[in-house]
Amino acid sequence: MDTFLVILNVVIMLVLLGVLYWMQKKHISFTKRVFAGLGIGVVYGVILQLIYSSNSDIVAKSVDWFNLVGSGYVKLLQMVVIPLIMVSIISAIMNLKGKQNLGKMSFSIIAILLITTAIAASVSIVTSLSFNLTSIEIEGGDRELAQGQKMEERLVDVQDQTIPQQVLEFIPSNPFADMTGERRTSTLAVVIFSAFIGVAVLGLDRKKPQQAETFRGMVNAVYAVVMRIVTLVLRLTPYGILALITKVTATTNPDEILKLIKFVIASYVALIVMFIIHLIIIALFGFNPITYVKKVLPTLVFAFTSRSSAAAIPLNVETQTKRLGVSEGIANLSASFGATIGQNGCAGIYPAMLAVMIAPTVGIDPMSWDFIITLILVVVISSFGVAGVGGGATFASLIVLSTMNLPVALAGLLISVEPLIDMGRTALNVNDSMTAGLVSSKILKENDQDTFNDQSRDLDSAVQV
Repeated sequence: MDTFLVILNVVIMLVLLGVLYWMQKKHISFTKRVFAGLGIGVVYGVILQLIYSSNSDIVAKSVDWFNLVGSGYVKLLQMVVIPLIMVSIISAIMNLKGKQNLGKMSFSIIAILLITTAIAASVSIVTSLSFNLTSIEIEGGDRELAQGQKMEERLVDVQDQTIPQQVLEFIPSNPFADMTGERRTSTLAVVIFSAFIGVAVLGLDRKKPQQAETFRGMVNAVYAVVMRIVTLVLRLTPYGILALITKVTATTNPDEILKLIKFVIASYVALIVMFIIHLIIIALFGFNPITYVKKVLPTLVFAFTSRSSAAAIPLNVETQTKRLGVSEGIANLSASFGATIGQNGCAGIYPAMLAVMIAPTVGIDPMSWDFIITLILVVVISSFGVAGVGGGATFASLIVLSTMNLPVALAGLLISVEPLIDMGRTALNVNDSMTAGLVSSKILKENDQDTFNDQSRDLDSAVQV
């Protein structure tokens, strides 16, 4: 009987995927299909949970099949991330007029990412104190205690590293290993390696222009092929979102969320406040925040459901270039840097909130100015090199809590709501990288205002066959 029910659930999922395919054939816009996938997935997930419960074996087996579409889509995006970063950054730099522009672009993007991370940490501290959050109130079961022990074991990997040693990890001693994602700083290392190649081509222009031109032709050809792959993968976005959100909705335990509802609400209040601050920054630089929201929503929806800033890089770049009018060089740098540096959600809000919650357990007053200023500085510094996939927030928290001499095991008490909060954190991370790209393009006068203002532009232009 269980097997029949699993087959029935999978058949229903296939029918729902067929509905999205029908919408595509009817030339319904990409944005509408994304939100249709999101809405249908939420409804189907709720129905599955009401019928079987979140911890049902039938739901687990059904979701295993759903993952062929959801997780498969995320893996395809992750497949193209490193090739896209490499050829995009090499192409962008080798077409610059001079090396100085690269420095300006990088400095502007990183500065915005770090400044907003400091603001995010401040927002998180105020929110935590306003909600009077404390880990003393949270009861932990076997699962939470096991997670706490696991975090203490992972602490060994980072607690003995000084800040200079952590910075050294960004340098790609073996770029080919970093292309496989071997380290948590692999994405940033690939960015640095690609930048060196781009700068080398600029230098080759003066000494051996013929070889430089030959290399340019090769890179341009590879770039065209990679962008074609990105186009093919992005067309699957509505289907991937449908499967991903169905899994999240069907497997989330409402009882566990209710036990930690105060923390969940506080987290999303901080995330929403920070998102509004992003919109204020955008408005200050002369962009209409409402237009901005309409154009980036599909990308944020994907980030929310996938919980992976790195996987969102292709869609992030396409949104910036095709809909926001950001130049390709700035878009690729901001999307790549934003997946590893200054993540407002995972490296800003979350670690700061944990620190404020845990501080009273060791007799530290979280309202003291010494604690607050130190925490903000530690959060900003530790925001370098956070992995842009699920689990990056945990690593950032380990660094912050250990640096502040706070017990890391208590963070394990929040494992039951971690996926729910991580969705919002990832969406904020991706939004911050797009904000950094848009603002930097304005500062450096590399923004196409007509593209930004064009209300008719949809990502369909980027994902057509």
